[in-house]
Amino acid sequence: MKIQGQNGTQGITFSLLLLGGPWRQAYLHFLSYFQFSKTYGPVFTLYLGSQPTVILHGYEAIKKALIDHGEKFSGRGSYPMIENVTKGFGIAFSNGNRWKEIRRFTIMTLRNLGMGKRNIEDRVQEEAQRLVEELRKTKGSPCDPSFILNCAPCNVICSITFQNHFDYKDKEILTFMEKVNENVKIMSSPRMQVCNSFPSLIDYFPGTHHKIAKNINYMKSYLLKKIEEHQESLDVTNPRDFVEYYLIKQKQANHIEQSEYSHENLACSIMDLIGAGTETMSSTLRYALLLLMKYPHVPAKVQEEIDHVIGRYRSPCMQDRSHMPYTDAMIHEVQRFINFVPTNLLHAVTCDIKFRNYLIPKGTKVLTSLTSVLHGSKEFPNPEMFDPGHFLDENGNFKKSDYFLPFSAGKRACVGEGLARMELFLFLTTILQNFKLKSLVHPKDIDTRPVLNGFASLPPTYQFCFIPS
Repeated sequence: MKIQGQNGTQGITFSLLLLGGPWRQAYLHFLSYFQFSKTYGPVFTLYLGSQPTVILHGYEAIKKALIDHGEKFSGRGSYPMIENVTKGFGIAFSNGNRWKEIRRFTIMTLRNLGMGKRNIEDRVQEEAQRLVEELRKTKGSPCDPSFILNCAPCNVICSITFQNHFDYKDKEILTFMEKVNENVKIMSSPRMQVCNSFPSLIDYFPGTHHKIAKNINYMKSYLLKKIEEHQESLDVTNPRDFVEYYLIKQKQANHIEQSEYSHENLACSIMDLIGAGTETMSSTLRYALLLLMKYPHVPAKVQEEIDHVIGRYRSPCMQDRSHMPYTDAMIHEVQRFINFVPTNLLHAVTCDIKFRNYLIPKGTKVLTSLTSVLHGSKEFPNPEMFDPGHFLDENGNFKKSDYFLPFSAGKRACVGEGLARMELFLFLTTILQNFKLKSLVHPKDIDTRPVLNGFASLPPTYQFCFIPS
């Protein structure tokens, strides 16, 4: 791997072992980027094989690229394993006019469906109560909450996309979620980093990465069937969900737009929404509960705030958040600390651009190290410590930070950020309103290190008890 930076084009050549455990991988991603940035500055190039990737390290460089030059850095870098199956459709991995059109449609449709408004909040509140009822069935016995915490956010996003609410034992949706979860794990593996860097190896390199295509094809088939069902019962005067808004748009599209508004593009877009809205949320919730058990003084303070602001008998609502600074700070700190997507999805520049005295050619991949922002000691003292105080001022009021970028920033920022923030607040406060968390081991023995740390930082599996309060 050749590194090129401010000191000239010669750079230095390193041999790095790309296969290994999550902590070796984390070291390569984070500590090495930090060390390289100290030598080469906040902008430098890594050559993995023959592929140049510009690395942006630190808040200033990332902000300048994604916000100040957002349009020029709005391309999506190549993910060969996924592109081979999705063919460039969907929201997350598409490019050019296709991406602009589907992103614009998605944002507008989510707003029409009530994103950030009361009717979406009602859906999340209802699901939070179902979640509590499922947790009550454990009767305070040790349990692994992964399955239940997968179902709740999945039901929310499925109700938005195709108006379905699933029972927590529904075999079809459980299989779908298994495919989503498996793909995220595979994409976070060191082996996947090799395949994305050296795509010529994909067909010859043995391993679980071959399951990605099978899983995506299964999910596409399932969603295309849902789309056909919606088409048969479509009422163009009363669209109820994302699929129906899309099918109406498809009917209205002109000749040029029709190629973008295909059923395959719709299926891939729903896959992106469900993938981001389910696995990302469930992993964050699991990580949050693990951290709350590791630091029991934190949930104790949150529960005091719940008692004071909400009480025990009414459901939490989003209006409560402004009166609960410690709870708000705790949720922000969970997202900052776990650093769920450490290196963000790859960007690409859409044209030749002069950036910080470098000429970056059109199409060059750009990696933005969100770790360097979320774990930057300049903004967050002791960044490796879990401390809600990072988001509180000296008077205990919630303190916003421009460095809080778990959803990325700019043109490619997460389209579901508003829903994610709502779910985190309502799910966590509802759980802590109804239960005390009891660990099976002493807090000092709880290991919060991720089991995988590539595409996403995935929490370890664990068991604990939900004790009704």
